[in-house]
Amino acid sequence: MKKCRITVLKCGFDEELAREYGAEGLGRCPMLKEGQVFYADYAKPKGFCDEAWKAIYQYVFALSHGVDDLFYYGDWIGKPGVAICSCNDGLRPVIFKIERTEEDSVIDYIPNKE
Repeated sequence: MKKCRITVLKCGFDEELAREYGAEGLGRCPMLKEGQVFYADYAKPKGFCDEAWKAIYQYVFALSHGVDDLFYYGDWIGKPGVAICSCNDGLRPVIFKIERTEEDSVIDYIPNKE
């Protein structure tokens, strides 16, 4: 298993939808900033948004476990070992680039074998 690099590419904000549906004072994502980099494999990186992790973890898992093919029959991303994903916040979405690295992952817990 390899580690994946997760880079925050864009932090969006839909002003029109926020005016209609958002809470007063809502702005861009308060947890993540463009350019931030995280490393992950089987577990959510420290400081990473729980909701964003739920939206992207399956791509991290697939890439870290060696998926070398292009996702979705090659009609989505044109670069093997890469996925471009977003969190599920429709008012202030964050876009991520996920790349498999050559760094081996290390399991930092002892599995219960009972």
